Amino acid sequence: MHNAFWDHLKEQLSATPPDFSCALELLKEIKEILLSLLLPRQSRLRGEIEEALDTELLKRKAEHGALNVSLLSKYILDMMTLLCAPIRDEAVQNLENITDPVQLLRGIFQVLGLMKMDMVNYTIQSLQPHLQEHSIQHERATFQELLNKQPSLLDHTTKWLTQAAVDLTMPLPICLDISDSTTMACSSPNETVSSPEPLSPTMVLSQGFLNLLLWDPENEEFPETLLMDRTRLRELESQLHQLTLLASVLLVASSFSGSVLFGSPQFVDKLKRMTKDLIEEFDSRPEEAMQTVSEQVSQEIHQSLKNMGLAALSSDNTASLIGQLQNIAKKEDCVRSVIDQRIHLFLKCCLVLGVQRSLLDLPGGLTVIEAELAELGQKFVSLTHHNQKVFGPYYTEILKTLIPPAQALENEVESL
Repeated sequence: MHNAFWDHLKEQLSATPPDFSCALELLKEIKEILLSLLLPRQSRLRGEIEEALDTELLKRKAEHGALNVSLLSKYILDMMTLLCAPIRDEAVQNLENITDPVQLLRGIFQVLGLMKMDMVNYTIQSLQPHLQEHSIQHERATFQELLNKQPSLLDHTTKWLTQAAVDLTMPLPICLDISDSTTMACSSPNETVSSPEPLSPTMVLSQGFLNLLLWDPENEEFPETLLMDRTRLRELESQLHQLTLLASVLLVASSFSGSVLFGSPQFVDKLKRMTKDLIEEFDSRPEEAMQTVSEQVSQEIHQSLKNMGLAALSSDNTASLIGQLQNIAKKEDCVRSVIDQRIHLFLKCCLVLGVQRSLLDLPGGLTVIEAELAELGQKFVSLTHHNQKVFGPYYTEILKTLIPPAQALENEVESL
């Protein structure tokens, strides 16, 4: 249909005398688009466009056969050069090389469509802070109305934050370094870190948000302030679980592949794609999924070592590789446990420092999933940041009862 329209326009302009009916409609639409791209303060340009592309004047010129489409196109291009974003400069310049009037008008419409989208994006970005602030105030007011009718509406939220504070006061077991997964082991629960740091509102809130990613589906006492985000949190939890499995598999594979093979981006990317596909069925049948993973990864390592002329794995190493990969199916597996802890540590850093700063110093074993972690971290930070903006005042009041003394609590909560 588009091609038929432009073919029809070409026939009209090539006729003797030329028929400008379609051209006039196009010029009218171009004028409306150009005017829509103007900011309110650009009144001089608005008047200039109105005058140069005056519909009635162009119609009278067409009736007398004096409508110069090429000259008007040149004016339109000059105006597009003035109004377009820098990213569209090249596209507009390319239009200047088109001599066929129909093809030029067609190109003008295509680039104007992109310019309209640029303006829409600019408008959305300009309005976003105001829309977010309105959303925050509206959500908080709605929740306050419910709280006035039901004073116990924050009971689960209080319990959630209380548990987060308790978690921070509990000493954590130490896991040894995982530079070599073949020697990996976890220490006993009696080997603990030094005394925990004093609690702060930021720490408690961060721990509380992290606990949501480990939430027991059977536990119905979900924080009231996060009920609207529960589905999104489940999706993030699922994504985190998949990344834990992926990083665990890659860590084990790296210790058997050797630095030369695992230093190949093509090999690592292929291993990642393969593993991602195979662990999709993990939730329904974990042991079968990891058995398939172990077989496929073992075969890929063996074949890649052979292709690169490197020494093949011994039968003992192959058996050890397969066994360690199959053990990842168990929640208590030390590789999986350490990777899980390190991803949670990364997410906690994201809440406090931001995603980009947290990516600068990734814990060992996570660099191979940096892009996936960045995506997960950004989603998690965006969700928690908005929630904290809405319900920050309520969290402040609850935290006053959990963290004595309560000096400057409100400022600390707002700074999260």
